[in-house]
Amino acid sequence: MADPWRFRMRRVGESGPKVRLRGPDSRPHFVVCGHDALVFHVLNGLLEAEIDGSPLRITLLMLPGRQADAAQLRRLQGVRVIRADRLDEATFRAAGLVGAKGLALLDQDDVGNIHAALCAQEVEPSLRVVMRMFNTNLATGVRRLFPDLAMLSDASMAAPAFVAAALGEVAPTHFRRDGRTLHVARRSDVRPEDVVCGLADTRDEHRLRLLPDAGADLVLAEATGQAPGTEIAARRLVQARRRNRLRHWRKWPVTHALRSFATRKIGMATIAVLALIAILGYVTSQAEHVSIWEAIYLTLVTTLSGADPDVEKEASGQIMQVVLSLAGLALVPLITAAVVEGVVNARLALTAGREQGERRGHVVVVGLGNVGTRVMAQLNDFGIEVVAIDKAPEPRGAVLARRLGITLIVGDAALEETLRAASVHSCAALVVLSTDDVANLQAALNGRAIQPDLRVVLRLFDGDFAERIQTAFGIDISRSVSYLAAPSFTAALLHRSVIATIPVGRHALVVAEVRVQEGSSLDGTTLADAGKAGSVRVIAHSRPGQVRPDWSPDPADPLAAGDQLMVVARQSGLTWLLHQASTAAAPAGETATLPAPRDGQR
Repeated sequence: MADPWRFRMRRVGESGPKVRLRGPDSRPHFVVCGHDALVFHVLNGLLEAEIDGSPLRITLLMLPGRQADAAQLRRLQGVRVIRADRLDEATFRAAGLVGAKGLALLDQDDVGNIHAALCAQEVEPSLRVVMRMFNTNLATGVRRLFPDLAMLSDASMAAPAFVAAALGEVAPTHFRRDGRTLHVARRSDVRPEDVVCGLADTRDEHRLRLLPDAGADLVLAEATGQAPGTEIAARRLVQARRRNRLRHWRKWPVTHALRSFATRKIGMATIAVLALIAILGYVTSQAEHVSIWEAIYLTLVTTLSGADPDVEKEASGQIMQVVLSLAGLALVPLITAAVVEGVVNARLALTAGREQGERRGHVVVVGLGNVGTRVMAQLNDFGIEVVAIDKAPEPRGAVLARRLGITLIVGDAALEETLRAASVHSCAALVVLSTDDVANLQAALNGRAIQPDLRVVLRLFDGDFAERIQTAFGIDISRSVSYLAAPSFTAALLHRSVIATIPVGRHALVVAEVRVQEGSSLDGTTLADAGKAGSVRVIAHSRPGQVRPDWSPDPADPLAAGDQLMVVARQSGLTWLLHQASTAAAPAGETATLPAPRDGQR
């Protein structure tokens, strides 16, 4: 697998018949605004797509200050890149938005995206707009402003997959269609009659097979009312944490409090002075022939308040009196220093988000950006204790963390002491979700060094890097948020009917509906011609006017114009099927070649 930034991108002319235009460019035009990994994958999907057999004309608008990703995005072949100071009417007109088919606003600024959409509407009122939003609560009000708007959140799409991975379960993907609710499950967890189709064979961690003809252990099945695997796993984790808390509550609070109250030097000095006082108290009880209680009373009063000098005392008594007075001079400042330091430590712990006491069975989430905030909230909804770590004093999810009572540690998760402050040695899982691949890897490796059998869920963009790390270090799960979310953004921009996206490791399958057009390659063939092993699987078939589809279609059933197919497919497979079902596809007698999955499809 190659570095995704260095994909050898398919040229526009390779997406379909080469178009040689003598007049104005009549290819369908799409404008994309943004700069990050999601933009890269959406552009990649658009470059593979066609509309009525014609490849797309794509313009990328980039704002200043994004040069780190701009250099990579400008290398994409077939994409016109325009740098702009701001996204306003003049910029959109210069980008050729008039007459464009669609606009994708993919920046990570909700307010900026809304403002850009309003400006774009002034240029092209009937434009299809796909907007990236973090605050989905704005969706209802904003939709009223635009005639054709799709608002999607990549964070909300990817977060359930990370939560499931942290709990050791499959991603909780489910959708309802034509009276049936389908969900992703392990074959062993569902009845054989409820299985709709196999999705992947995941038993060999070094050789994942998608959409195999047989042997899939991960399946798409009909829901029958049982609790999802993620919910069951969360319940088990909460119960185990409660048992551990009951087992350890007697021993850890006092010892931990004593360890954290004062520094080692102050503690040692205080213990030495108290030991001296105890010894002299015993000597006093023997010399004065008094009880132990009376000796303790005399010793403490002499130490803390001093005693009147008595020249008629024996020399040994006078010596003990002087020593106790000196011990009192040392003990009072030590007690004062210990109290002050304990209060200061407590305040610093509260400021940094470190809660006193050891935790067990919790989940540590690193990075409270868009995705990390949603993962934190969903784990909290399941009743799982969460400890969050972020470098920034006020990350995006800080307000929510305080409202939910979640501990937030401000510090660098790549440092071992930060992870120890989060009790990584006794946590159930470490979920690393910052946007820096190198920092994420360092945090994951340090977490494994603290707890060798720790479950690590790692966010990495670079696919080749992720696979090598997973193999070399045994990291459990590595995912790319942008790759999981990009198919839904691309489909929304192209008005494709994508029903759901199913994450499988670092791969993504899509559930989509495809209509057979008259005169297409599929018109007059059979269902078997619409499927390809490893790329496309037909799960339902309906004819025009049919109320409910056939969920167990016969591969020999004939296809005709107007038929509707519901399929599970890889992105390359869906592109092929859409081409075969369109009137621009090759005639039925010609051979259609399914493009091989490109490097970086993960």
